Amino acid sequence: LRRGIKHGPASLDLFYGTPSPGNKKAADLFARNLFSLTRQLRYSLDQTQRSLDLCLFINGLPIATFELKNRLTRQTVDDAVQQYKRDRDPRELLFQFGRCVVHLAVDELEVRMCTHLQGNDSWFLPLNKGWNDGAGNPPNPDGLRTAYLWQELLTRESLTDILENYAQVVEEKQRDGVKVRKQIFPRYHQLDVVRRLLADVRRRGVGQRYLVQHSAGSGKSNSIAWLALQLAGLQPSGSALFDSIVVVTDRLVLDRQIKDTIKQFAQVSNIVGHADDSADLRR
Repeated sequence: LRRGIKHGPASLDLFYGTPSPGNKKAADLFARNLFSLTRQLRYSLDQTQRSLDLCLFINGLPIATFELKNRLTRQTVDDAVQQYKRDRDPRELLFQFGRCVVHLAVDELEVRMCTHLQGNDSWFLPLNKGWNDGAGNPPNPDGLRTAYLWQELLTRESLTDILENYAQVVEEKQRDGVKVRKQIFPRYHQLDVVRRLLADVRRRGVGQRYLVQHSAGSGKSNSIAWLALQLAGLQPSGSALFDSIVVVTDRLVLDRQIKDTIKQFAQVSNIVGHADDSADLRR
């Protein structure tokens, strides 16, 4: 989606990204993108009666699948998760690794997400806002607790931003040296903190101080990488707002992790330098 397809002298754009301010041609191209939804999508050639509750497409390419539940039928988000694990064959083309950006289990109270369906081994993470310093979502006086999913995260502009700056297939090396490919989709708290910081910098400029608290296992490395790369690209008046971004950590394991994460997310090569010692840091 980001780079299109190139074959010899031919190139094909699959998607027009976020237009820069004042660029009318880019805005016109972005408006041509076709965002569409299909209900009860029959996805299987082998088991033709099988269908998904909902599938989201951009320019005809599947981006996200949904299993929707509600308590009127005595089903919850847990039933949606089990349906993905039990009834959705990961060998089907739509569910193979890298074909869709994310698979979403949704009811009126919660959203959970999975980026790689593997039957019973599928790993679902919460895509919730959190409530009272805990899990779940806050009450919504204007509708369902999960309305933010389509009102905030899956608008055309927000989804485009996620595809351009957050969603990624990365390669991680395990302890035995084997490399494993993983697909990344931002959790709500990660998207929220990066977007809020970027908005504040655009509004108030450089020189502010912030404290971000992340719990263990909540994706600090990804949040740091997304923030650093987007701060480096901020050009509100045509020139870069920051000359350089310096990331400092006090743990060796986290240092390597953040370095690898930033390099993998960087879409422009040679944008990241790593200091192994004080001489590197000085240079």
